[in-house]
Amino acid sequence: MSQGALPGFRDFYPEQMAERNYLMKVWRDVAARYGFVEYDGPPLEPLDLYKKKSGDEIVGQLYTFTDKGDREVALRPEMTPTLARMVAAKANALRKPVRWFSIPQLFRYERQQKGRLREHFQLNVDIVGEISAAADAELLAVAIDVMRGVGLTAADVRARVSDRRLLAAVLLVSGVAEDELAGVYGAIDKMGREPRTVTEDKLRAAIGNPDATAKLVSTLDSFGDLDAIGSRFADSPDVLDQVERMREYLRFLAALGVGEWVDFDLSIVRGLAYYTGKVFELFDASGEFRAICGGGRYDDLLSTIGGVDMPALGFGMGDVVLSELLRSRRLFPPPGRGTEYWVAAEDETMLADVMSVAGRLRAKNRSVEYALRSQSLSRQLKQAAGAGVESVVMLKRDDYSRGNVTVKTLSDGAERSMTFQSLLDSLR
Repeated sequence: MSQGALPGFRDFYPEQMAERNYLMKVWRDVAARYGFVEYDGPPLEPLDLYKKKSGDEIVGQLYTFTDKGDREVALRPEMTPTLARMVAAKANALRKPVRWFSIPQLFRYERQQKGRLREHFQLNVDIVGEISAAADAELLAVAIDVMRGVGLTAADVRARVSDRRLLAAVLLVSGVAEDELAGVYGAIDKMGREPRTVTEDKLRAAIGNPDATAKLVSTLDSFGDLDAIGSRFADSPDVLDQVERMREYLRFLAALGVGEWVDFDLSIVRGLAYYTGKVFELFDASGEFRAICGGGRYDDLLSTIGGVDMPALGFGMGDVVLSELLRSRRLFPPPGRGTEYWVAAEDETMLADVMSVAGRLRAKNRSVEYALRSQSLSRQLKQAAGAGVESVVMLKRDDYSRGNVTVKTLSDGAERSMTFQSLLDSLR
């Protein structure tokens, strides 16, 4: 009895591989347009590298084991710790800002659900060594241009943006204590994905001051309106300073030509605790799928992991949700025709001649197939049609001895005779 792939893992048959290759080509093309260069790291890292970033609680989600050198190791669940380690190793020699991207395969032992498997490929784009809001805008523009690159529009996908510093200022001015911020972040992060009453109950549980809770709850309806936040907290210099910083960021996004894709939404928190500034997530506008992409600024992470104090920001975009979205919109390109030429001979003794012609066509950078054993011409033509080739180059013994071949176009059955050399000359 045959076995399938492990739960949460995928087989990539040629059709799925074509989709994956298409997506990765768009990722690479867009990243290159923005001046990012590709890097990679090992799929196996010391377990401590991930504990430094996320703490011991992440261990339960990892594929981890003790290797033959008695080292605790894990398959990489994300790329940022590897990036931090690599940048720290050559921090003084790297041109700043560092503009790197990678497309790793990542592994996490999680419960399978729509849009989430136990492995996936992910576009990671990061900028290291730059504190300006222009870098934040540049990063989000890359993610949005990927959406354009796969045929999606601002009507299909929305980029929801926020800033941890603005949210923190609003919470503190509302009376939330410093040590309560993490719990409040967790409650707000679920807004929109659970009933409003559940969010309010979580806020009451996280905040010890009832007046602060009431003030924050009354502010929730303004979380999607930057001007309303500015007006509501007009007497708070800290909030107004962060509001102006957000306005600058939105102006930069408009200047980059992606402003129409962007919505301000203070409830975008990003669950990971290491984010320190602007954060964003991309969603399909209909709300049918999980987040397509998420990221933001993590200025303290390189210091924590690599011991190098450098500002940084980045995002991750997985292939699973984006592929589901493209299939639902029928935006994956149709499979291309496979082999361009099939070489066939009417004489079953001409296999060596067939192989010679195939080799010379391949030297012209053309894809070529032929029957790997001698068989009738009708059988060869049937195989060619089944392979979906465009044209068959037929070798007829008398004609071929004079340097001629017959090219048959399978779509309409048209045939034309020419010298083989003229066929080669026509292939640039």
